[in-house]
Amino acid sequence: MKEISKMNTKSWLLLLLLSFLWGGSFFFVEIALSALPIFTIVFLRVFIGAIILLVFLVVTGREIPKDKKVWLNLFVMGFLNNVIPFCMIVRGQQFISSGFASILNATTPFFTVIVAHFLTKDEKIDIRKILGVLFGFLGVFILIGFEPLKKGSNEIFGIMSILIAAISYSFAGIWGRRFRTLKVDPVVTSTGQLISSSFVLFPIMLIVDQPWNLSMPALNIWGAIIGIALFSTSLAYIIFFKILSSSGATNVMLVTFLIPISAILLGVFILSEKFEIQYLIGMVVIGIGLVFIDGRLIQRIKGKGHVAI
Repeated sequence: MKEISKMNTKSWLLLLLLSFLWGGSFFFVEIALSALPIFTIVFLRVFIGAIILLVFLVVTGREIPKDKKVWLNLFVMGFLNNVIPFCMIVRGQQFISSGFASILNATTPFFTVIVAHFLTKDEKIDIRKILGVLFGFLGVFILIGFEPLKKGSNEIFGIMSILIAAISYSFAGIWGRRFRTLKVDPVVTSTGQLISSSFVLFPIMLIVDQPWNLSMPALNIWGAIIGIALFSTSLAYIIFFKILSSSGATNVMLVTFLIPISAILLGVFILSEKFEIQYLIGMVVIGIGLVFIDGRLIQRIKGKGHVAI
């Protein structure tokens, strides 16, 4: 299999845009949680996102795949990339701030490095990546500290929920590579996984949340749902699969370190969330880990030749 581990300028620009779109998702979730339960939020996110992308498919003349093998892969992708992480993140944000959640989510590349080593042939771990993983988890330890032990089990549960989401994303990043081999259009992949996730979540939402008993949400709640479905889901996944197909699972997961920037800014200035100094220290340490994983800056320092970005 051809190695796909390089990031060019276009990929970096798409990565920055993706970080902004996904950073906004933590902000939208925080608003939606004030009125809606977990499975309702996640179902509306994937269902509305699927409808938007279906319309886009029709307008652009793309076709829904008919191959059963493709749909089986899409259902697995939807479970790993939507159902598990979306539910875990919303659950986690019931107990921790959107900014803190987004920083914990930045551990995804470190889990991806480990998973990719065992499940791929062209993204094997080496000393540089091992150092990156060690710095990454050191950053997580700094972020968490001992404060959650004082605050009780709820915050610990919130932290663990976000870390489970990060692990699920790492498996999804590896699983998503097969759509390049199957020659499935990134837009079709995005749409298919959202449709699959909607089918999985619909009965769960009905049984657990019983949405017919909920009060009609206010306009700001609907705005948050539309925002997370349109921008943080539909558009974001088109970009996600585009980067994944050209630059590999490890590189696309670098977006998770950029996400906290927009998430924290929105949380602090609009939601009035408190920013702890340990968040900044933890982000810096995680950033050092990502520098090791990425490798380009280290190669330049060592003078091993020009590495295009």
